[in-house]
Amino acid sequence: MRDTRESRLLLVLLIAIAFALISVDIRGGEQSPLQGARQVAATAFGPVERGVSTAVDPVGNAIAAVRDSGARHDRIKRLEHQNAALKEKLGSNDRTRSRARQLDRLLRTAGSGGYGIKGAEVVGIGASQGFSWTVTIDAGRRDGIRRDQTVINGDGLVGRITTVGPSTSTVLLANDPDFSVGTRLEKTDELGFATGRGGNTLSMQLLNTRAKVKKGDRIVTFGSRGNKPFVPGVPVGEVARVDRTAGDLTRTVGVRPYVGFSKLDIVGVVVVPPRKDPRNEVLRPEKPAKPKPHPTKTVTKSPGADPSSSEGSSGRPSNSPSASRS
Repeated sequence: MRDTRESRLLLVLLIAIAFALISVDIRGGEQSPLQGARQVAATAFGPVERGVSTAVDPVGNAIAAVRDSGARHDRIKRLEHQNAALKEKLGSNDRTRSRARQLDRLLRTAGSGGYGIKGAEVVGIGASQGFSWTVTIDAGRRDGIRRDQTVINGDGLVGRITTVGPSTSTVLLANDPDFSVGTRLEKTDELGFATGRGGNTLSMQLLNTRAKVKKGDRIVTFGSRGNKPFVPGVPVGEVARVDRTAGDLTRTVGVRPYVGFSKLDIVGVVVVPPRKDPRNEVLRPEKPAKPKPHPTKTVTKSPGADPSSSEGSSGRPSNSPSASRS
């Protein structure tokens, strides 16, 4: 349409009519003459508007979710890193506390026996293809370790040194079938030899076939000449089983060792023997047996009994004068 005088007049007229209709609609409210037309428009265009809204809202929600997912992902990552660091710290603290307890027990054992020790850590186990029970420790010739020295931990006898390298050594464990150590019973001083049986068991052959031995008796090392390979007084274990086989030249008992050979960590190599035999000093004090409870006597009074009669509520004779006269 060309810009002519007529077109301008027509535009002004349409604008005037539009303002007039708006004024009439506002003033009329619900009684507006345009209400019917508005309802017709809503009926015609309402479904289209709802469809467009339904189609657009998921897209908008998805866009918002994608926009927020980056921040949420970063937050989750930070929490995961913090959680991992906390777990690592807790694990490290638990291990540190465990090693501190082991070292404390080791020092107490060495101090009780008068043993000069060189602390070491178990860094390896014996070759899987072999049949011997051995471990490798991180101390060797440079640390003053020599062959046939006694190895202990806070619980008792671990084994003896068999091979020494510059910075590591091999320990034959006391539960190895080829392991043998002279032993002595704590209470009777009966002598014998303890040998390994694999796993967590030992056996001890007593030289006296008539020796009195019972379950729970404690055993320590007897010691070797020159304190090699074993120093005296190291706790070995407790009698767990007594075999009563007649006719043998020796008597055999099963021994439960104090040391857990499957969980070794901190150990000590005895590099300086004790000045004197500690005998049973390294053994921990035995726990006193719990006293058996004594049955209590309950006295039942007959109806109408005199409270000042010979027995009171505690069941003991009364000390009243009337009781003594009766």
